[in-house]
Amino acid sequence: MDRKIEAFLTLCRTMNYRKAADELHLTQPAVTKQIKALEAEYHTRLFIYDGRQLHKTDKCLILETYARSMEYNYQEMQLAMQEKERLHLRIGATKSIGDYVIAPSVIQYLRNKDHELTLIVDNTEQLLKHLNDNELDFAILEGRFDKTKYKYALFRNEPFVGIHGKDMEWPDRVERIEDLFGESIIVREKGSGTREIFENNLKSLGYQLSAFSRVIEFSSFYLIKKAVAEGLGISFLYQSVVDGEDGIETFCVEGVQHEHEFQFVCLKNTPAWKYMEGFMQEVLNA
Repeated sequence: MDRKIEAFLTLCRTMNYRKAADELHLTQPAVTKQIKALEAEYHTRLFIYDGRQLHKTDKCLILETYARSMEYNYQEMQLAMQEKERLHLRIGATKSIGDYVIAPSVIQYLRNKDHELTLIVDNTEQLLKHLNDNELDFAILEGRFDKTKYKYALFRNEPFVGIHGKDMEWPDRVERIEDLFGESIIVREKGSGTREIFENNLKSLGYQLSAFSRVIEFSSFYLIKKAVAEGLGISFLYQSVVDGEDGIETFCVEGVQHEHEFQFVCLKNTPAWKYMEGFMQEVLNA
């Protein structure tokens, strides 16, 4: 791949000339020279400093989108030149999907003995980073993402529900979100799709998490459900995450989104879409 593009993508990832130089085994002036050459080629600034902080320009963001696709396609070209077929898929999934939804699909895909697969389960923010760094072919996300930067397709719609301990007296439907603010709210870590969805719902109603009497943060679904079942607070999760939990019951709140999309996401203008479609067809038509 073009050394200027390689240097550009490394700097986009590290946002630090010294770190980029270390990764590329170049001197810092050599990396600067590569970036200056790109800026001269496209007649635009790609990076600017605000004080000591490096920032991407709008033109940089455009080039970054295309350059990531170029990097992916370069690897595909190498396989084609060696007359090798891609049999190993690299898939990412958010925790709700990876731990509670996609297992039957993965098992079905691997029933074909020619198929190989690596599945990374992480939050939306980290999966998008893996995707941008060409470490995944595609991801299945629950959180929001910039749809102008990626190609995507609907996997399925999933109910998004409130949960409380079974021993608590609770109506099936809560009329106002304000009625919940006396409770402790248990949420996932920052960067998770589940938390982002709930926080965006709150913002649309004019509130933040701090409106609740107490905020508890767990990255573990097991701990969230255990704490809710023990009556330590309430939470909002996908229906598939809480199905079959004896100590938990669900409820809905007026004004809070009751369903959300799970999306297949990949880089634009790459064969990753072909691999994504192949995976979808195999698991959905089985």
